[in-house]
Amino acid sequence: MPTSENFDQLLKEFGSAAFSTGPHGWDVNTDTQNPSDANGIYRYKYGVPIQTVDAFLRLPSPVVSSWCSDANPAGFLVNQVTKCTRSVSVENCGDIPAISMLFYINSSILAVPKSSQMVNITVQSAAVQSPDGMRTLLGGGGDVLRLPEILEGLCINIVLGVSYHITYTEAGEIIEAAAAFVLGTINEEALSIQQSFEISFTQANTEPVPLSGNPGYVTGLPIRAGYRPQGSGIIQTTNKFNQLTLLQSTSSQDCLAAQGARTPILFGYNMVAGCTLRITAAMKCQPLAQTLLDLLKGQSFPQYVASFGNSQAQDVLDWVPITHLQISEQSSCQIPVSLEIEVKWTKYGSLVNPQARIVNVTATITTTTLKQLPSGRERTIPVMSSVVFTDVSSPAVPGYKAWPTINVKLPFDFFFPFA
Repeated sequence: MPTSENFDQLLKEFGSAAFSTGPHGWDVNTDTQNPSDANGIYRYKYGVPIQTVDAFLRLPSPVVSSWCSDANPAGFLVNQVTKCTRSVSVENCGDIPAISMLFYINSSILAVPKSSQMVNITVQSAAVQSPDGMRTLLGGGGDVLRLPEILEGLCINIVLGVSYHITYTEAGEIIEAAAAFVLGTINEEALSIQQSFEISFTQANTEPVPLSGNPGYVTGLPIRAGYRPQGSGIIQTTNKFNQLTLLQSTSSQDCLAAQGARTPILFGYNMVAGCTLRITAAMKCQPLAQTLLDLLKGQSFPQYVASFGNSQAQDVLDWVPITHLQISEQSSCQIPVSLEIEVKWTKYGSLVNPQARIVNVTATITTTTLKQLPSGRERTIPVMSSVVFTDVSSPAVPGYKAWPTINVKLPFDFFFPFA
């Protein structure tokens, strides 16, 4: 039981990640007789620590306090972003491994667990950050290697941030690993620095698509949307701000001048946009109706919306089809004047950390009757587009564990001679 007297000792002994630094602590089969054949046997699975020649790929993170612990392994396909504080001083900056670039690239990654095939970590880029936060990219590309050194009372080239990018195959084999660094400087008054670490994964021969949450949507990030051709998965554009968009209002409020101006629909933000259209007697019904429809829906309106912020394109069941409705009058000439998009979402998962999940999207087009104008007359009509987010989560209901049942087996003549 931790007390004020033994807390420091317990923290020193147990205040690290729950993973062992030796191979016996990894979740892999150690019964193989020929480790050199591991490439044909083992594959990385989700969450398994990424192995290196000496231990595992480190992703420093805070454990009990805000101080960095270097015992946290990076899990395969687990995107992580961590920040922690590290004690430093100018006098011993050359003796602290974790503030040197070599600490993060000097150990090769195993292509698959227990493999003899190794993947070197290359330096993708390095930037120097000034005390006011300005960053300057260093030249040299992958040949950049700056080690900490003391210069005129300052310690330069200390690591403030590391971003790993891992490329893997569909079979679960790592084929490339790169690291991007942010370097900084401390003076003699500095006692600590804050470091940030990030790791991301990309499957080979695929284009990375930006996420809007992991897993649930984050308020203010774009809604992910796409199309589904016959017999295919979901197809998305790599521009996350151009997947599900809304008509963008302009200063002139002229609909014809606003063609092509779009704004992304951001999760949780209700928005309204509009313009005015001047109609003359020379305008024909069908061309005008198509022009307004393209104005409201944009160049290409998507068919599906991702239910989660990290839904994968190949998992079609994680995508919600957009339902289209139309409200119109009974007449020969109908032109669309409004597009209303309603996004229904619910809280998913634990009450401690609920995740936003989209369950339904409805796009409603409202049309109005276009009456023939006398020659030389004009008419102005408003055109409006809007999006509203509706929380349809069920209220939280407390749950109780079931009463224990007693499974009693009585002998067959227990009630003899009464029964």
